[in-house]
Amino acid sequence: MYCHLLLQRMKRLILKTGTEWEVLLYMDENTFARHFRVTRPQFEYLTMKLHENGVGREHHQGLLPVPVTKKVLMFLWYMANQNSFREMSDKFDVSQSAAHQIIVDVLKILCTLGSNFVSWPNACEKATSALAFQRLCGTGVIGAIEGCHIKEQKLPVQGVDYMNRMSFLSVLLQGIVDDRGRFLDICAGPPGRVHDARMLRASPFFESWQEKMAGYSLLGDCAYIRRDFPFVVTPRRNNGTLTCEEQLQSNKISCGRVVVEQAFGQIKCMWRRLRDLQNTSIKTVVMIIMAACFLHNMTIADLCQLHPRAAQERMMTTSSVVKVARHLFCVYKYFAILLVLVRY
Repeated sequence: MYCHLLLQRMKRLILKTGTEWEVLLYMDENTFARHFRVTRPQFEYLTMKLHENGVGREHHQGLLPVPVTKKVLMFLWYMANQNSFREMSDKFDVSQSAAHQIIVDVLKILCTLGSNFVSWPNACEKATSALAFQRLCGTGVIGAIEGCHIKEQKLPVQGVDYMNRMSFLSVLLQGIVDDRGRFLDICAGPPGRVHDARMLRASPFFESWQEKMAGYSLLGDCAYIRRDFPFVVTPRRNNGTLTCEEQLQSNKISCGRVVVEQAFGQIKCMWRRLRDLQNTSIKTVVMIIMAACFLHNMTIADLCQLHPRAAQERMMTTSSVVKVARHLFCVYKYFAILLVLVRY
């Protein structure tokens, strides 16, 4: 009787809806980019890089190996959505354990290719970024720095340490971006309760900032104290004693620093896995965050294709804010002179 039940259990039929996953490759360009967040050439480039570094390693026993193309599609779908492994198993016609293993393998390999996606700019690129920032907030600025909270579930080890000041669990991501919103340097992993300044001081970038900055500066918020981080330009705290010129300069710095906040917003919009990480391993959490930054840099050149007016609106909004600030400053100066004349 026991053997009969065991055989019936082994013959259980599992129906899956994703048996024809090859159809995904024949989507039109817009539909493919909308679902997988990359263009066709970017998908082919990513597939080539991952295949060269071992994603398609040989398989000699057991079930038929999963094609490299299918693995990359699964990985992009995983990063672009909040689907569980059960849902991915059904969509791509693999077991849940295979889906999990594929994602982990791709993450491990992709994280070894960081220099292909995130790199510090050379002298020419620094000069280009400095010219772009000069029109907005002054000379000598090549980027902006900021910390971002990535929401996560409670980790089994020291999970309480990840509770931030906004009362939710998070992992910190420190990013330095250029004028286009492309990540130049990233650091991920510290608990959410860690201060931005402490994270910068403990990051690998801080150990070699003099060599990397080479006389240039970064824009940051008031969390980075000037005397501790001389390479970060921050707006002055408005306690009522600032002159009009100092307040206008602080507004310009704040307007220029918006580019890093927009980069964090774009990365969470494009790669929705970062909106709420359900993983319980800190290593996997860090790999997912780094992979999202790599994919963001890979797709940043084609941002206008997915969001036709995003880059245009960003520049127009920033310029409009500066124009309004200048106009308000002129009006304030006019009324101040008028008030002095009325008194006398």
